Amino acid sequence: MEILQVAQHADDLDRASAFYEALLGGPPAARFDPPGLLFFNVGRSRLLLEKAAASALVYLQVDDVRVTIDAQRARGVEIVDEPHVIFSHDDDTLGPAGTDEWMAFIRDSEGNTVGLVSHEPRHDP
Repeated sequence: MEILQVAQHADDLDRASAFYEALLGGPPAARFDPPGLLFFNVGRSRLLLEKAAASALVYLQVDDVRVTIDAQRARGVEIVDEPHVIFSHDDDTLGPAGTDEWMAFIRDSEGNTVGLVSHEPRHDP
């Protein structure tokens, strides 16, 4: 099994479309309005934005959390939690061995919190 789709709340599909198009770097895959459904392909999964959906905490893997946060800050996006190392991977159980897992959180255009995650080579102090 794998996750096919995650639904996220969006009051305004046009506003949400603009936000996620900029964040994800590409246009929506489909829009059905009515009834008010907006889809983005994210890897092998879909992100569904719709008014009837509950807010979900979605984590997106990015190449570099710090670079992504800088780009989002430049766009005026609210940074909820600055980039920080959340975990160091000694083995491949949850991420690539020998990497640090960096995480940060932003607020999307609809008030949802979105996590951003990257795995980077471990830098011992």
